Amino acid sequence: MTVQERPGAAYRPTPPPAWKPRTDPAPLLPDPEPYRVLGTDAAAGADPELLLRLYAELVRGRRYNAQATALTKQGRLAVYPSSTGQEACEVAAALALEQRDWLFPSYRDTLAAVARGLDPVQALTLLRGDWHTGYDPHEHRIAPLSTPLATQLPHAVGLAHAAHLKGDDVVALAMVGDGGTSEGDFHEALNFAAVWRAPVVFLVQNNGFAISVPLSKQTAAPSLAHKAVGYGMPGRLVDGNDAAAVHEVLGEAVARARRGGGPTLVEAITYRIDAHTNADDATRYRGDSEVEAWREHDPIRLLETELTGRGLLDEDAVRAAAEAAEAMAARLRERMNADPVLNPMDLFEHVYAEQTGQLREQAAQLRAELDAESGEGAHGAEGDAR
Repeated sequence: MTVQERPGAAYRPTPPPAWKPRTDPAPLLPDPEPYRVLGTDAAAGADPELLLRLYAELVRGRRYNAQATALTKQGRLAVYPSSTGQEACEVAAALALEQRDWLFPSYRDTLAAVARGLDPVQALTLLRGDWHTGYDPHEHRIAPLSTPLATQLPHAVGLAHAAHLKGDDVVALAMVGDGGTSEGDFHEALNFAAVWRAPVVFLVQNNGFAISVPLSKQTAAPSLAHKAVGYGMPGRLVDGNDAAAVHEVLGEAVARARRGGGPTLVEAITYRIDAHTNADDATRYRGDSEVEAWREHDPIRLLETELTGRGLLDEDAVRAAAEAAEAMAARLRERMNADPVLNPMDLFEHVYAEQTGQLREQAAQLRAELDAESGEGAHGAEGDAR
């Protein structure tokens, strides 16, 4: 209640004004069960060409994950967070966007970047330790892979809001894991996005674990999608291993954002089949039976069953997709096995538009050390600080 103060009079409480919800929560609530397409009546309305493209990308993505994981064992990658089992989310996120839109990936989402058209070697450059990021974000409309949890989410909101203010027809799609929803950046991003009605879509890949911490130890919410209601945006719950369903839900959210409807939070229920990274021992916090149960709900198997059942996929097509994926892996392996030519002075490039005095001083110090080691001035000419 409020209190009025009058000169010479005691405090007198006054009744509050009539209260009503700022937003009707009913339309914002997610469905009670994850939305599915494959294996349901809704599959009959799915575009066959889209399903076949999704299948080819899933097969390629699975092989990409396997090859990248193998490269860590060969010392060619420092670390690789595999998305094996989550390929439907990765591929659908990439294909749901227009070329002018932006993708904001986390460190586990290199496959989404590759599915959007990024060179696989460029996607892995950060994880190799060769460069801050291996590609030009503006050229590809893909933000740098974010290793700190959830920091990419406010960035996505800022870009989307700026695009809206400029009148640009651009949508941002930001990807995050269930662990990232426990970060403050998640709250800040969703709150600003809803207040500004920013054209942004948040895709939460709920794979069950934040490294080793199960979701039950992170939240008591009915689902992560329910958190959307508290911010005033719709929450959608989808089967994250159903590529057709994820693509449909994300496509609807992107279209809604583009026409001025504001942000959407999508929770995709999926599972990380591999360990958190090559440095993780997943057997310490989950059992083999759990992993095998999820293998029965594999995204490639689900889509392959649908396509073969409708007569859209035969053995020759399955073989062709596998061969194309193997050819991609061979090229990736060959290129990653070549030692890159690196210039240590590149550390000071692309930090500021105009280098600060401190950076110039550090660059000069490193250049002097490199010259002293080599006994010649080879780095002086090519490494001048600008």
